[in-house]
Amino acid sequence: MSEVSERPVASPCVNICALDEQDICTGCQRSVAEIGQWGRMSNDERRGVLRRCHERATEAGLVL
Repeated sequence: MSEVSERPVASPCVNICALDEQDICTGCQRSVAEIGQWGRMSNDERRGVLRRCHERATEAGLVL
């Protein structure tokens, strides 16, 4: 029996693409490097990026 492959973790892009002073996107909270590497990341790597995005958004007061 073959293993069912996992669906790719979706990009957090919300089409508000603008970088702040630290080169973090104000829309999705990913760094320039994270955005550029997203297509080559494993799902585990993508989930790590999403955790960092949530932490950045929380620190910036964008998430309660």
